[in-house]
Amino acid sequence: MTEPIPLRWPSGLSASSQGLSDGDLLAMTAGGDTAAFSALYDRISPSVFGLVRRILRNPAQSEEVTQEVMIDIWRTANRYDPARGSAQSWILTIAHRRAVDRVRSEQASADRLERVGARSAEVDFDQVADTVTTRLETEQVRRCLDRLTDLQRESINLAYYNGYTYPEVAQRLGAKLPTIKARMRDGLIRLRDCLGTAEGATQ
Repeated sequence: MTEPIPLRWPSGLSASSQGLSDGDLLAMTAGGDTAAFSALYDRISPSVFGLVRRILRNPAQSEEVTQEVMIDIWRTANRYDPARGSAQSWILTIAHRRAVDRVRSEQASADRLERVGARSAEVDFDQVADTVTTRLETEQVRRCLDRLTDLQRESINLAYYNGYTYPEVAQRLGAKLPTIKARMRDGLIRLRDCLGTAEGATQ
């Protein structure tokens, strides 16, 4: 059973969707119609949340991913091709891909922590080597952070190094929550790619 999703598109707009299919609303969204997107959001976000929740299990992460999916729909609605399937299938495919990406990201993070934990548990602990490795990793993270935009870097610093929630980050930076979430998502992807490239280069 799909649980109700507490998220709402902040526009406050409403649109009569009577007689309009998901594909109609998606086509109107592609044209920049915020009312159509609001109606589509109300109609499809519970299904998106249900699918994401089944994959992620974590309710808070499921809400975040659902929000990211709906932002993606707003941005990429013009890519939908009715000849290749229903609008709902297209949207749920995006949701599935996003949720799987999040699982992989969480797994990669867990693997990284496990590797760090394993290193620290070694009997023949090499203090110098460990210090050098940590310093190199720290420098690499710092270099990758420097490649982000100011808003991406500030958002990630506040959320991941200072413990602020997404809404608190948005409030502190005077930006809208969807903007902060989008910038953080893009920033984390760039950070992951940068760190992944660096790891590959050192192997």
